[in-house]
Amino acid sequence: MNDKLNEVLQKQKSQIEEPSRLDLDQVEQLVGFIVGEEEYAIPILYIKEIIKPLEFTRVPSVPDYVLGVFNLRGNVVPLIDLRVRFGAGQPKMTDTTRYIVMMYEDNIAGFVIDRLTEAIRMRKDRIEQPPETLLREKGMIEGIGKRDGSILTILKVEALLKRDF
Repeated sequence: MNDKLNEVLQKQKSQIEEPSRLDLDQVEQLVGFIVGEEEYAIPILYIKEIIKPLEFTRVPSVPDYVLGVFNLRGNVVPLIDLRVRFGAGQPKMTDTTRYIVMMYEDNIAGFVIDRLTEAIRMRKDRIEQPPETLLREKGMIEGIGKRDGSILTILKVEALLKRDF
């Protein structure tokens, strides 16, 4: 077996074993996704489902990041384009575009993302509070996850679902 393949297998093995050694209360389970050029994540427990794009109906007098509403098994769900909301350029639909339907308390909405990345298990001690300059109470950032060689912005689902329209 070549060294690179062995290294990948060892990394996978350690990722599988590491969370089982820890108390589950010490591990945050997240879903990673790309919007524009950046990777974000949200806690998996707020995801109702992830679906391929559906037809939606435009709604007048809403902010430009609200694309409209769509029908999800009889429920009318607002559809928000995170690319527009985050100022990450013009929206574009591709084969990897998905809707992440999130739910927090009684609030539900679908969010357009460019693509999914991976399911992530991150130890909570590797997640930092956002800097004070990002206004933690009013902002959309729940935390900053530290990974090997990169950071991951963890979004606050209740802030994403907050309606200002």
